[in-house]
Amino acid sequence: MANHLSESVPERTFQYQSSLPPLPVPSLESSLSKYLDAVLPFASEEEFKATADIVRKFQEGVGKELHQKLLQRAKTKRNWLEEWWLDTAYLEARMPSQLNVNFGGPAPYIEHCWPPAEGTFMERASFHTWLTLQYWNLLRTERVAPQKAGKTPLDMDQFRMLFCTCKVPGVKKDTIHNYFKTECEGPCPSHVVVMCRGRIFTFDALCDGEILTPPELLRQLSYVKERCEREPEGDGVAALTSEERTRWAKSRDHLINIDPHNKTILETIQSSLFVISLDETKPYSTTENYTNMTLEALTGNPTIRWGDKSYNSLVFSDGSFGSNCDHAPYDAMVLVSLCWYLDQQIKSMDGKWKGSEVVRPMPLPEELVFTMDEKVLNDISHAKQQYLKSTKDLQLVCCAFTSFGKTAIKKKKLHPDTFIQLAMQLAYYRVHKRPGSCYETAMTRMFYHGRTETMRPCTQEAVNWCKAMMDPTCELNKRENIMRTITRNLKSCHYVTGFTGFDRHLLGLYLIAKEEGRPTPELFMDPLYAKSGGGGNFVLSSSLVGYTTVLGAVAPMVPHGYGFFYRIRDDRIVVSITAWKSCHQTDAVTLFNNFSNSLHEMLHLATTSQL
Repeated sequence: MANHLSESVPERTFQYQSSLPPLPVPSLESSLSKYLDAVLPFASEEEFKATADIVRKFQEGVGKELHQKLLQRAKTKRNWLEEWWLDTAYLEARMPSQLNVNFGGPAPYIEHCWPPAEGTFMERASFHTWLTLQYWNLLRTERVAPQKAGKTPLDMDQFRMLFCTCKVPGVKKDTIHNYFKTECEGPCPSHVVVMCRGRIFTFDALCDGEILTPPELLRQLSYVKERCEREPEGDGVAALTSEERTRWAKSRDHLINIDPHNKTILETIQSSLFVISLDETKPYSTTENYTNMTLEALTGNPTIRWGDKSYNSLVFSDGSFGSNCDHAPYDAMVLVSLCWYLDQQIKSMDGKWKGSEVVRPMPLPEELVFTMDEKVLNDISHAKQQYLKSTKDLQLVCCAFTSFGKTAIKKKKLHPDTFIQLAMQLAYYRVHKRPGSCYETAMTRMFYHGRTETMRPCTQEAVNWCKAMMDPTCELNKRENIMRTITRNLKSCHYVTGFTGFDRHLLGLYLIAKEEGRPTPELFMDPLYAKSGGGGNFVLSSSLVGYTTVLGAVAPMVPHGYGFFYRIRDDRIVVSITAWKSCHQTDAVTLFNNFSNSLHEMLHLATTSQL
């Protein structure tokens, strides 16, 4: 009987954290052999021979030593990569993170209850905020079910970073401040921050320990909106967060030196649950074309979002929604989980509050007013100019391919994600007449504090197939056989639960050499290392966001590259592609059109050969 009872107790969000296995270190031999396979598509015979020679020397010499030191490190840490990854991928980077690191995206509610409509956004914002607070409460009380891969629990630590979290700039390196606590751990900040027309307000989302209802939230948000409409615009201090990191760190220090009260304001923003951004734009979008909303989410007004905050909830005045998030503290699947919850709740409640209209007496929102001087105003002006210039350079397409989706692909006994990866590579090959180094996000959350690993789907097989597809003399059967083999092989990469990548392992070896003040090993100086994508040089930076209604976008990793995010539904594939306008070789629209053609051609190939 006792056993039956224990099974019926719901699992707590963080209950498996202490029992997750440590992040393993792959064998040096397997990582280097995978690395050689990965550079093959980008090498001439001579180049490959030279690289193979460098790899052999590395394996027998300095690589062996560094690998031993990495194994020592892994003995003392449950995740040997965690700190390093956070530092090198995020906190030490000096470029502006709001456009280059953050991810953003459109909310999917326009597909059902909330199509764009005038005069709706305040009521919707109140309801949306109320639901977001419900999710915060579920995390606080550990009632968000722990995620699993089959029966294997996944690390949930990143979910602690969704609320009450903020990156703080440093002159050499940023830090992450996290104020979230579960109910068992103690009190957690419960205030939200609202930004509107360059001004910043805050109010407590609880009254007598109870979450404010939508009518109460409407009262608070309306107060902010009305004040901002009838009074002059604010100074837009938030724009400083879009600046180059060291510059922002110095501006922040200066702000604090002017008046200690400024530090209190900064801490109020940092510790807040999340930021609600009341945005006056109307990025009208449709269920087939999300481009305007996605562009607005990634490149919108910098004075009404705090770029370092882990979650900015964007409310547009046509009643549509978006988000903009700092990528350092967590990966996109955390936000996807929140947004999927919101989407399901809005749908099930028909987008309307049906509860009490009573508004309890409570304090009005308080404005957070910084003490300013000429220097800060100049810094804000510089930040805005820099941001405007860089955001104008981003080209983005976020569209639905509606001819078919998961159902049709699975009918052909093909795996949807690998099918799309191949279509993307074929599209790139068609446009650029060469293979593109490709990064696809894989997750390592079955290990303690695991985040991501790189999968490199641009294999020699895939390149041979692209060539076969472009060769009019190649028979249909041959094309289809190669396509099926590749989707099988790539699928096996997807489903190997374990640490099958090699990029993070190589990064670890590189960092040990750096920490010990050794010269950079030749392996990392080899032109093929970067040409094949190593060191964050992938021209196609891609990610399957999942099989839900939630999608986001990121900027390309390199000046001549693309960001390529996609989601897969039964009847459609929705893609967001980014490129830099300043690079004349890349074009997001051309890539999308070629991608659509590739999908048609591949499905046709799978159909014809079955006849």
